[in-house]
Amino acid sequence: MNQDRQPKLAELAKEVPAREAWRVFGIMAELVEATERLVGIHPAVSVFGSARVQPGTPYYELAEETARLLSDAGFAVVCGGGPGLMEATNKGAFQGSGLAVGLNIDLPMEQPSSRYQHISLRFKHFFTRKAMFAKVATAFIVLPGGYGTLDELFEALTLVQTGKTRQMPIILVHEPYWRGLITWMRERLAGEGMISPNDLDLVQVYDRPQEVVDAIFAFYEKRGFAPSPQEREVLLNL
Repeated sequence: MNQDRQPKLAELAKEVPAREAWRVFGIMAELVEATERLVGIHPAVSVFGSARVQPGTPYYELAEETARLLSDAGFAVVCGGGPGLMEATNKGAFQGSGLAVGLNIDLPMEQPSSRYQHISLRFKHFFTRKAMFAKVATAFIVLPGGYGTLDELFEALTLVQTGKTRQMPIILVHEPYWRGLITWMRERLAGEGMISPNDLDLVQVYDRPQEVVDAIFAFYEKRGFAPSPQEREVLLNL
């Protein structure tokens, strides 16, 4: 090894653990602040969708109407807080009678927060933000979107499938958009034994906003929205 590099590597070996330790405190601070701000938000639905969709388009209007109906039905509506379908979701919830909550993320290319928010939080770390989406949710609503939306969808499916969060509706909105994915999940994931056939039942697909609201109420009709003691323990250890 080049002798001139040895002192620099030794200094770096000391510096990195210290920086990582301080980073842990930053993560803790994000979780503490978010928990304090959101602890009373109930019942809430977490909504995901593309940041790239423009106002006035069918997907934007679909997101806005879905969020408004959820808000008027008594749900706090939690989404990413940025542009596109996140803005549409915030806007629809803001126009309804419930709370519009935005959980924004700092990205290399700035993602401005939607102005239609009663509660707004910013996160540096995706995983702390994703943890809060899961902690507050009584349902996951997934609108058309790209990689980030798919990430949130499969995160939700994994948490429910593995029992790391309580059972809840996971609803895809606009069947034509999701048709190919559902077919692939049925033919490849379930067909080749990568998941149990029953795991396909974790996903519901609807086209109309009112169907989304009705499906959530149907799921909780007999058990109520409040988590059981066992589910509270699961959420504490999420």
